[in-house]
Amino acid sequence: MAKIHPTALVSKGAELGDVEIGPYAVIEDGVIIRSGTCVLAHAYIAEGTTIGKDCEIHMGAVVGHAPQHLKYKGAKTFLNIGDRNILREYCSVHRGFEEGSSTLIGDDNLFMGFSHIAHDCRIGNSTVVCNGALVAGHVTVDDKAFISGNVTIHQFVRIGSLAMIGGLARVNKDVVPYTLIEGDSEVCSLNTVGIRRSGVSNEAAVQIKQVYKLLYRSGLNVTHALEEISKSAFSSVEARNMVDFVKNSERGICKHRKIAANED
Repeated sequence: MAKIHPTALVSKGAELGDVEIGPYAVIEDGVIIRSGTCVLAHAYIAEGTTIGKDCEIHMGAVVGHAPQHLKYKGAKTFLNIGDRNILREYCSVHRGFEEGSSTLIGDDNLFMGFSHIAHDCRIGNSTVVCNGALVAGHVTVDDKAFISGNVTIHQFVRIGSLAMIGGLARVNKDVVPYTLIEGDSEVCSLNTVGIRRSGVSNEAAVQIKQVYKLLYRSGLNVTHALEEISKSAFSSVEARNMVDFVKNSERGICKHRKIAANED
């Protein structure tokens, strides 16, 4: 049975499992919230939103509101959130833009305070989006990516798995898996700590480094680097993931930062 604070405004058209709704929270018509989820004080859950099991929606979060798009005219759109997600205080996640479209969020993600996920984003599993980070519309964030505080990500960008975006960075190109981004869309290294902590095998880690060097430290352009990579028998899923990511990039990938004369 749902535990609903008497000051909460819950539409009769909402479908609630065994959940907890805090004081002054607003749950609109058509919202679905699965069992084990807790919605804290003053959170706002808008129509078209489905929230999975065992999620935490913290104070003041706005979940599933209309997209911030000048051409949006009230189309029926959706937000689907998986299980065990944490949306901290005052973060915002918007539903899709075009009729029938959805913003999609997987499982086990953490969205810290004041972060923003715009319309039609695709967020994978086990990602972290830190305080004040701004993720624009139609962005894809693959599994286990880490987006640091006050990062801004341009619309239609894709962030590869286990990539890490350093604080205050601006990202307007696709981020290759396992890389570390700083500043103005600049690749500065591999996310070696993330790779190690994720349990990637030693063989796969070596192949990731080899692909990285060919892409970013060989002096070759992307086309020629891919040609050289194709001559090597990279067998790991991780290495193939990097190569496929680059081949399928529509915006182009982030460039390597300029290396100082005294830098190896």
